[in-house]
Amino acid sequence: MRRENDKKWLFLLVVQFFVVSKAQSSEIELSINLAKQTGEYHNPYVAVWIENDEGKSVRTLVLWREGAKWLKDIRTWWRKVGRRDSALVDAITSATRPAGDYRLNFKASDDQGKRLENGNYTLKIEVVRENGGRAIIKKKFSLNGLAQTYTLKATPETNIATFSIKE
Repeated sequence: MRRENDKKWLFLLVVQFFVVSKAQSSEIELSINLAKQTGEYHNPYVAVWIENDEGKSVRTLVLWREGAKWLKDIRTWWRKVGRRDSALVDAITSATRPAGDYRLNFKASDDQGKRLENGNYTLKIEVVRENGGRAIIKKKFSLNGLAQTYTLKATPETNIATFSIKE
């Protein structure tokens, strides 16, 4: 009898391991293409973040910028996240990028590293360029255990982008 119980417990542990591993293995892949511009050109400032269903930012994925004094120009992101969390800003900031294609991968986790729960979210991309334009792209999505791919429309600051959830 004990041997049979041991087998059941071992089976349950193996099942739990695979369920937990799968739940923690969700990845987000973003392919963003910054559009080539004519005339006076400065690399754009870019913020990419995820908000939950209540509109609260749960994860900043990207923050490309130069000087701190220009962070306020990434208005939507700044009002939601930047002005409240200077430690996060310092932790995730990297340099601006020239026009071109960038493929980025992230774990589906919040700013504290905890796995994002199943539910509804919105991906937001804000691109701002000195002496140039501004673009905000929004895409609603669900984390639900299914792999998904979305195509994001081009803007004057970005070419077509793709956003995928890999389960």
